[in-house]
Amino acid sequence: MARGQKPSVFQVGQVWDDGDTVVVSGWGLGLCAAACACHRHPSAGHLSIAEDHAAGLLGLECYRDGGCDCCEPWTAAELSAVLNDLQMVTSLDAQEPLAG
Repeated sequence: MARGQKPSVFQVGQVWDDGDTVVVSGWGLGLCAAACACHRHPSAGHLSIAEDHAAGLLGLECYRDGGCDCCEPWTAAELSAVLNDLQMVTSLDAQEPLAG
Protein backbone atom coordinates (compact mmCIF):
# COMPACT_ATOMS: atom_id res chain seq x y z
CA MET A 1 0.00 0.00 0.00
CA ALA A 2 1.47 3.34 -1.05
CA ARG A 3 0.61 6.43 0.93
CA GLY A 4 0.87 9.96 -0.34
CA GLN A 5 0.71 13.31 1.39
CA LYS A 6 -2.78 14.74 1.89
CA PRO A 7 -3.98 18.22 2.83
CA SER A 8 -4.51 18.60 6.56
CA VAL A 9 -8.07 18.40 7.89
CA PHE A 10 -9.10 21.05 10.42
CA GLN A 11 -12.86 20.59 10.16
CA VAL A 12 -14.66 17.27 9.86
CA GLY A 13 -17.64 17.21 7.54
CA GLN A 14 -19.95 14.56 6.17
CA VAL A 15 -19.98 11.99 3.38
CA TRP A 16 -23.23 10.74 1.86
CA ASP A 17 -23.26 7.83 -0.54
CA ASP A 18 -26.58 6.57 -1.86
CA GLY A 19 -24.99 4.13 -4.29
CA ASP A 20 -25.34 6.44 -7.30
CA THR A 21 -24.08 9.76 -5.94
CA VAL A 22 -21.40 10.66 -3.42
CA VAL A 23 -21.63 14.05 -1.70
CA VAL A 24 -18.79 15.36 0.46
CA SER A 25 -19.55 18.54 2.39
CA GLY A 26 -18.49 20.59 5.37
CA TRP A 27 -14.81 19.61 5.36
CA GLY A 28 -12.12 22.18 6.09
CA LEU A 29 -8.71 21.59 4.53
CA GLY A 30 -5.38 23.21 5.33
CA LEU A 31 -1.90 22.92 3.91
CA CYS A 32 -0.19 19.58 3.41
CA ALA A 33 3.03 18.70 5.23
CA ALA A 34 5.13 20.24 2.43
CA ALA A 35 3.34 23.59 2.96
CA CYS A 36 4.44 24.68 -0.50
CA ALA A 37 3.30 27.98 -1.95
CA CYS A 38 1.61 26.34 -4.97
CA HIS A 39 -1.69 26.10 -3.07
CA ARG A 40 -1.80 29.79 -2.12
CA HIS A 41 -3.55 32.20 -4.47
CA PRO A 42 -0.80 34.28 -6.13
CA SER A 43 -2.22 37.68 -5.17
CA ALA A 44 -4.60 37.02 -2.25
CA GLY A 45 -2.59 34.27 -0.54
CA HIS A 46 -5.61 32.22 0.51
CA LEU A 47 -6.24 28.50 0.03
CA SER A 48 -9.11 27.21 -2.09
CA ILE A 49 -10.70 23.79 -1.99
CA ALA A 50 -10.77 21.84 -5.25
CA GLU A 51 -13.69 19.43 -5.61
CA ASP A 52 -14.05 16.78 -8.27
CA HIS A 53 -17.64 15.59 -7.94
CA ALA A 54 -17.37 13.00 -10.70
CA ALA A 55 -14.35 11.28 -9.12
CA GLY A 56 -15.36 11.96 -5.50
CA LEU A 57 -12.16 13.87 -4.67
CA LEU A 58 -11.55 16.75 -2.27
CA GLY A 59 -8.22 18.57 -2.27
CA LEU A 60 -6.56 21.94 -2.61
CA GLU A 61 -6.53 24.14 -5.70
CA CYS A 62 -3.07 24.38 -7.26
CA TYR A 63 -1.95 27.69 -8.76
CA ARG A 64 1.34 26.42 -10.25
CA ASP A 65 1.46 26.03 -14.02
CA GLY A 66 1.44 22.33 -14.77
CA GLY A 67 0.11 21.42 -11.32
CA CYS A 68 2.09 20.09 -8.40
CA ASP A 69 2.88 16.77 -6.79
CA CYS A 70 3.31 17.76 -3.14
CA CYS A 71 0.00 16.20 -2.10
CA GLU A 72 -3.00 14.36 -3.48
CA PRO A 73 -6.69 14.93 -2.83
CA TRP A 74 -8.73 12.92 -0.34
CA THR A 75 -11.13 10.36 -1.78
CA ALA A 76 -14.67 10.00 -0.46
CA ALA A 77 -13.71 6.52 0.80
CA GLU A 78 -10.77 7.94 2.78
CA LEU A 79 -12.94 10.66 4.30
CA SER A 80 -15.53 8.03 5.24
CA ALA A 81 -12.75 6.07 6.96
CA VAL A 82 -11.77 9.22 8.89
CA LEU A 83 -15.37 9.54 10.08
CA ASN A 84 -15.46 5.86 11.10
CA ASP A 85 -12.18 6.21 13.02
CA LEU A 86 -13.38 9.38 14.74
CA GLN A 87 -16.63 7.68 15.77
CA MET A 88 -14.67 4.71 17.15
CA VAL A 89 -12.28 6.93 19.14
CA THR A 90 -15.06 9.07 20.61
CA SER A 91 -16.93 5.96 21.74
CA LEU A 92 -13.97 4.66 23.79
CA ASP A 93 -14.22 4.85 27.57
CA ALA A 94 -11.49 6.84 29.26
CA GLN A 95 -9.36 4.65 31.50
CA GLU A 96 -8.24 7.53 33.70
CA PRO A 97 -10.18 10.51 34.98
CA LEU A 98 -9.50 13.86 33.39
CA ALA A 99 -6.99 16.08 35.17
CA GLY A 100 -8.55 19.05 36.76
